[in-house]
Amino acid sequence: MTRRFAIFGFFGILWLAAALAPAAAAEPAPDVYVAPDGNDAWSGRLDRPNADRSDGPVATLRRAQQLVRELKAKEPARQRPIVVALRGGTYFLDKPLVFEPADSGTPAAPVVYQALADERPVLSGGVRLSAWKVADGRWQLMLDEVKNGKWDFCQLFVNDQRRFRPRLPKQGYYTIADAVPPKVAGRGDDRFRFEGEQIRKDWANLGDVEVLPFHQWTMSRLRIAEVDPQGHVVTFTGSSATTGSWGGLIKGHRFLVENVKEALSEPGQWYLDRPTGTLTYVPRAGEQAQQAVVIAPRLEHLVLLVGKPKEKQFVHDLQFRGLTLAHTNWVLPQGGHSFPQAEIDVSAAIAGVGARNVLIDGCAVRHTGGYAVAFGAGCQHNRVENCEMVDLGAGGVKIGEAGPGPWGPSAWSSAEPEMLASHHVVRNCRIAWAGRLHPAAIGVWIGHSSHNRVIHNEIFDLYYSSVSVGWVWGYAPSLSTHNEIAKNHMHTIGQGVLSDMGGVYTLGVSPGTTVHDNHIHDVQSFDYGGWGLYTDEGSTGIVMENNLVYRTRTGGFHQHYGKENRIQNNIFAFNTQQQIQRTRTEPHLSFWFERNIVYYTKGVLLGSNWTDNNFKLDYNCYWNAAGQPVTFPGNLTFDQWRQKRKQDEHSVVADPLFVAAEKDDFRLKPESPALKLGFKPFDYTTAGRTSPVVLTKDLPPVPRAFESPSRAE
Repeated sequence: MTRRFAIFGFFGILWLAAALAPAAAAEPAPDVYVAPDGNDAWSGRLDRPNADRSDGPVATLRRAQQLVRELKAKEPARQRPIVVALRGGTYFLDKPLVFEPADSGTPAAPVVYQALADERPVLSGGVRLSAWKVADGRWQLMLDEVKNGKWDFCQLFVNDQRRFRPRLPKQGYYTIADAVPPKVAGRGDDRFRFEGEQIRKDWANLGDVEVLPFHQWTMSRLRIAEVDPQGHVVTFTGSSATTGSWGGLIKGHRFLVENVKEALSEPGQWYLDRPTGTLTYVPRAGEQAQQAVVIAPRLEHLVLLVGKPKEKQFVHDLQFRGLTLAHTNWVLPQGGHSFPQAEIDVSAAIAGVGARNVLIDGCAVRHTGGYAVAFGAGCQHNRVENCEMVDLGAGGVKIGEAGPGPWGPSAWSSAEPEMLASHHVVRNCRIAWAGRLHPAAIGVWIGHSSHNRVIHNEIFDLYYSSVSVGWVWGYAPSLSTHNEIAKNHMHTIGQGVLSDMGGVYTLGVSPGTTVHDNHIHDVQSFDYGGWGLYTDEGSTGIVMENNLVYRTRTGGFHQHYGKENRIQNNIFAFNTQQQIQRTRTEPHLSFWFERNIVYYTKGVLLGSNWTDNNFKLDYNCYWNAAGQPVTFPGNLTFDQWRQKRKQDEHSVVADPLFVAAEKDDFRLKPESPALKLGFKPFDYTTAGRTSPVVLTKDLPPVPRAFESPSRAE
């Protein structure tokens, strides 16, 4: 055989092998089709109605679930996925989709609910509103279910954008004039004194007016019980979470007043008069009543994964791909709402208990009243990947349970393994424009849960911490171990609304937990506590390395108190008040701080409490780019710091030679002195999503929640 024919024969064999490759590699054909113009009396085996409309897709996911169960019964040994394909359009749900153990797949034959090809199905928990009456530049609609007490809502979405109720003041905030002892003992604060006519007794539907007092790291929503106009005291139906300084109704603290009928005036605002059932909307320029898509939410949840972990009956091997879930409701309880931290008591659009090996891939969750996704007790080995969670009333993803600790049942520390939440992945997601109702919500919250990975996400435009891990205050046993927070881009955090936050916030004893290769910037608290990396109460055994942190209000890294954490090979730059902060002295080693670069133009290098010597700083590169001397606690010079405190014995005060720090280019030049100290360059540009936004790329800008409409564009 000649060489020419030998080459031909070789490539011919490759071609033949490819042609004969198993068909399993191809996308599995759908078993059931669902379409908005379908019919639940049809078979669901066709992707569109046939010519005589005697068969075609089914109309509802509920019917598709039944067909899946029937198919599983017919093919118990099936070795390929069962696929339910949804055609594009909006599916308005009358109740949540509930998946039970009987709806589960198997590892070889998972049950997949997915968008058909490139179509975009939307599962909505809302109701489209139409037949508006237009008068005096306002749209009005009568809603009998509201009038009859069967429906209430505090969100409205017009042409895919959130609209807000009227709020006072129209610019800025009011402040509490004075604290008043609680009217009802044994709970938090339930009243305060205001100034002038900030709150009026003669407002319409006074019990529906909501007062939003801001605390340190959270905000309450309280309903008015009564107003004393002479004493300028407002009393609420419920109370704040505490009377303490961190969560009470404190003199000088800010508050807003929302849902005042008499304040309805600005374009884009709306008001729901519950006693009459009248919804009034003030349209924005260009909006037409008959063309506008106006949706009010009805359902609190859209998808529920309901296993029975105590009986070891799980919902498992389910997949959701390419779906959009939108318009979930949240209504202020009669007693108000005030939770101590992170708003983790708020519901989620997708919520699971006893869910295993569930994949949410390439989906969007938007326009929510609470969180996007929550995995609770007994949930393990679930993944949220390539998803877009935007315009969120609360936060993105919750993993775990709120206990033990001051705000949860202490029994969780000894819970059975089957009841614990663990081994989740949140990867390549966009979590943005969060906290629109509940500003203290978190991008990704992990509580009493281990072996989770939060990797390659972009988390931005929220009012509290991007990622929170832990949930034990102090050195008690913790279930939050071996968690990895890596390669995330986290920015535009706090925005001057709350305090005491971090790009990554940790709590409790956390051996095996790593926080690495994250890109964190623009963390701006209202008052104290805008940090990039924040090891709070009892944080222990955590490694934070290869993180880039810059433009924070209070510091790039702060440890309140904790034990034996390693802060190494990070870049901290352009932080304002202090660069590195330590609060509490303890009899053990707080942390190692080694091979870091600290670069600043304002504030002090080491802030707060460094009076003891139970920390180890070395091999660091410090530089004040404003030309001021670098000084250390006690106003010590660098030499005095090394000689008297025996710290930073191998560190240097030198320009690290960034390529262009003023342009946020923190690459190092080859001659950087930091390299001689053992600093290892890392590519911070790889942090964040690794694929483009698809399902929400056309959403209009999401208004900020705590600014007046004129500033919220």
